[in-house]
Amino acid sequence: MKDRLLKIALVAFGAIFILVYPLAMVWPSGWSWHMGAPYASDYFMMIVGVYATLGVFLILAARNPAAHRSLILFTAASSAVHAAIMAVQAIQMPEHSGHFFGDVPGLIVVAVVLYALLPPSKTATA
Repeated sequence: MKDRLLKIALVAFGAIFILVYPLAMVWPSGWSWHMGAPYASDYFMMIVGVYATLGVFLILAARNPAAHRSLILFTAASSAVHAAIMAVQAIQMPEHSGHFFGDVPGLIVVAVVLYALLPPSKTATA
Protein backbone atom coordinates (compact mmCIF):
# COMPACT_ATOMS: atom_id res chain seq x y z
CA MET A 1 0.00 0.00 0.00
CA LYS A 2 2.82 2.42 0.93
CA ASP A 3 4.55 1.69 -2.40
CA ARG A 4 1.36 2.46 -4.32
CA LEU A 5 0.87 5.74 -2.44
CA LEU A 6 4.47 6.69 -3.18
CA LYS A 7 3.98 6.00 -6.89
CA ILE A 8 0.86 8.17 -6.92
CA ALA A 9 2.67 10.95 -5.03
CA LEU A 10 5.64 10.85 -7.41
CA VAL A 11 3.41 11.21 -10.46
CA ALA A 12 1.26 13.93 -8.85
CA PHE A 13 4.21 15.98 -7.58
CA GLY A 14 6.07 15.44 -10.84
CA ALA A 15 3.09 16.80 -12.79
CA ILE A 16 2.80 19.81 -10.47
CA PHE A 17 6.51 20.55 -10.86
CA ILE A 18 6.13 20.39 -14.64
CA LEU A 19 3.21 22.84 -14.35
CA VAL A 20 5.00 25.54 -12.32
CA TYR A 21 4.89 27.94 -15.28
CA PRO A 22 1.11 27.72 -15.84
CA LEU A 23 0.54 27.89 -12.08
CA ALA A 24 2.46 31.18 -12.00
CA MET A 25 0.27 32.52 -14.80
CA VAL A 26 -2.97 31.60 -13.04
CA TRP A 27 -1.90 32.44 -9.48
CA PRO A 28 1.20 34.67 -9.56
CA SER A 29 1.02 35.77 -5.91
CA GLY A 30 1.42 32.15 -4.79
CA TRP A 31 3.93 30.88 -7.33
CA SER A 32 5.98 33.76 -8.72
CA TRP A 33 8.41 36.21 -7.07
CA HIS A 34 8.30 39.00 -9.61
CA MET A 35 5.82 41.34 -11.23
CA GLY A 36 4.66 40.74 -14.78
CA ALA A 37 4.55 37.69 -16.98
CA PRO A 38 6.50 34.58 -15.89
CA TYR A 39 8.80 34.84 -18.91
CA ALA A 40 9.79 38.39 -17.85
CA SER A 41 12.17 37.01 -15.20
CA ASP A 42 15.31 35.12 -16.19
CA TYR A 43 15.52 33.77 -12.62
CA PHE A 44 11.97 32.43 -12.71
CA MET A 45 12.52 30.77 -16.08
CA MET A 46 15.61 29.04 -14.66
CA ILE A 47 13.52 27.74 -11.74
CA VAL A 48 10.82 26.59 -14.18
CA GLY A 49 13.45 24.65 -16.14
CA VAL A 50 14.88 22.99 -13.05
CA TYR A 51 11.48 22.05 -11.63
CA ALA A 52 10.12 20.80 -14.97
CA THR A 53 13.16 18.56 -15.34
CA LEU A 54 12.80 17.29 -11.76
CA GLY A 55 9.11 16.66 -12.45
CA VAL A 56 9.90 14.44 -15.45
CA PHE A 57 12.37 12.41 -13.40
CA LEU A 58 9.92 12.03 -10.50
CA ILE A 59 7.34 10.62 -12.91
CA LEU A 60 9.95 8.22 -14.30
CA ALA A 61 10.94 7.23 -10.74
CA ALA A 62 7.35 6.16 -10.06
CA ARG A 63 8.01 3.03 -12.12
CA ASN A 64 10.45 1.73 -9.51
CA PRO A 65 10.69 4.03 -6.46
CA ALA A 66 13.12 1.82 -4.54
CA ALA A 67 15.67 2.19 -7.34
CA HIS A 68 15.36 5.99 -7.13
CA ARG A 69 15.51 6.46 -3.36
CA SER A 70 18.21 9.14 -3.55
CA LEU A 71 16.18 11.22 -6.03
CA ILE A 72 13.14 10.97 -3.74
CA LEU A 73 15.20 11.90 -0.68
CA PHE A 74 16.78 14.83 -2.56
CA THR A 75 13.33 16.06 -3.62
CA ALA A 76 12.03 15.85 -0.05
CA ALA A 77 15.07 17.57 1.49
CA SER A 78 15.41 20.28 -1.17
CA SER A 79 11.67 21.01 -0.98
CA ALA A 80 11.92 21.52 2.79
CA VAL A 81 14.93 23.82 2.40
CA HIS A 82 13.29 25.74 -0.45
CA ALA A 83 10.09 26.22 1.59
CA ALA A 84 12.03 27.42 4.63
CA ILE A 85 14.01 29.97 2.64
CA MET A 86 10.89 31.23 0.87
CA ALA A 87 9.01 31.52 4.15
CA VAL A 88 11.77 33.66 5.66
CA GLN A 89 11.84 35.83 2.55
CA ALA A 90 8.05 36.20 2.56
CA ILE A 91 8.23 37.35 6.20
CA GLN A 92 10.91 39.89 5.28
CA MET A 93 8.94 41.09 2.23
CA PRO A 94 5.23 41.39 3.13
CA GLU A 95 4.30 41.95 -0.52
CA HIS A 96 5.16 38.26 -1.02
CA SER A 97 2.90 36.96 1.76
CA GLY A 98 0.79 35.14 -0.86
CA HIS A 99 3.49 32.47 -0.88
CA PHE A 100 2.26 31.34 2.53
CA PHE A 101 -0.84 30.08 0.69
CA GLY A 102 0.89 28.77 -2.45
CA ASP A 103 4.35 27.34 -2.92
CA VAL A 104 5.52 27.37 0.72
CA PRO A 105 2.85 24.94 2.01
CA GLY A 106 3.00 23.07 -1.28
CA LEU A 107 6.69 22.36 -0.88
CA ILE A 108 6.20 21.38 2.77
CA VAL A 109 3.58 18.85 1.67
CA VAL A 110 5.99 17.47 -0.95
CA ALA A 111 8.75 17.14 1.67
CA VAL A 112 6.58 15.49 4.32
CA VAL A 113 4.77 13.08 1.99
CA LEU A 114 7.87 11.93 0.14
CA TYR A 115 9.87 11.52 3.34
CA ALA A 116 7.05 9.59 5.00
CA LEU A 117 6.74 7.28 1.99
CA LEU A 118 10.49 6.98 1.31
CA PRO A 119 11.42 3.37 0.47
CA PRO A 120 13.68 1.78 3.08
CA SER A 121 17.36 1.76 2.28
CA LYS A 122 18.91 -1.54 1.46
CA THR A 123 21.45 -2.49 4.07
CA ALA A 124 24.47 -4.54 3.20
CA THR A 125 24.73 -7.92 4.84
CA ALA A 126 28.10 -9.23 5.90
